[in-house]
Amino acid sequence: MSDNPLIDCLQYANWSPSIFEQMRTGGVHGIHVTIAYHETFRETVLNIEQWNRWFEMYPELIFMGRSGDDVRKAQRENRTAIFFGFQNPSAIEDDIGLIEICHTLGARFMQLSYNNQSFLATGCYETEDPGITRFGKQAIAEMNRVGMVIDMSHSAERSTLEAIDMSARPIAITHANPHWWHPALRNKSDEVIKALTQRGGMLGFSLYPHHLNNGTDCTLDDFCQMIHQAAERYGVEHLGIGSDLCQNQPDSVVTWMRNGRWSKEMDYGEGSASNAGFPPQPDWFTDNRHFGNIRDGLTKAGFSNVDNAAIMGGNWLRFYDESFGPAT
Repeated sequence: MSDNPLIDCLQYANWSPSIFEQMRTGGVHGIHVTIAYHETFRETVLNIEQWNRWFEMYPELIFMGRSGDDVRKAQRENRTAIFFGFQNPSAIEDDIGLIEICHTLGARFMQLSYNNQSFLATGCYETEDPGITRFGKQAIAEMNRVGMVIDMSHSAERSTLEAIDMSARPIAITHANPHWWHPALRNKSDEVIKALTQRGGMLGFSLYPHHLNNGTDCTLDDFCQMIHQAAERYGVEHLGIGSDLCQNQPDSVVTWMRNGRWSKEMDYGEGSASNAGFPPQPDWFTDNRHFGNIRDGLTKAGFSNVDNAAIMGGNWLRFYDESFGPAT
């Protein structure tokens, strides 16, 4: 067994036995999976039931992850630990008590907003960003208490900066890239990433084409050089991978991701009417078997073996160890 784990801190694949097999072939020890976009609490429970069936059917490949030690268990047993997360706080509805209940059910990450305004914070597509709401301030404290990570991947600038400042524990931006590399609205400003990392938080680099320089045509060298520059700016210990891989999802899922139930009109997000579905992945990263390409690219970009291993999973493992349990 290698001492170095491989962790991807965000995927939303169309899960299947073949993908679980690819995870094992690729040596992926931990994955943060999205189990709610706009679902209510009850609908989220149904998604957890589906995962429980998969855990029962494919125990040789996957199991529920609740702590960093489960990543180590996955390494020993050549399996993948699955960590649940929400891309929107819809699962807690208007009930702060559901935060602890969701944590008990296995949730370890929750975004305070998706692209729209939520009860807690503002999404990155809103024109105005009034920051963290009254409910949001209490939700942050409750998440800190139980050990659920605050994720601001889709949140707007002021809300993100306020969450970083308000949280007593380091937070995460699990899947985004620097705005200075590619100016997608969803990518994060230098000010945000500096504030995040100076408070001990983590940034997971996204491989979703709308977040990449030159989109689907982004080269591995360009991506890894961006990571190298980020390490020089923010410190290698705060960086990891959050691929945002949406493998085998039908284009209809994009409608659910962007529209939920709130809109009759298609919200194209960072795409356009001519490119409304999922964009093709770069050919060097199309599934979980291709993490070795990133590892090789980081070596070519000048990272030492130690720093390479930290970015590919070691940093996330440290963060998991420190973040998933009750505050001490």
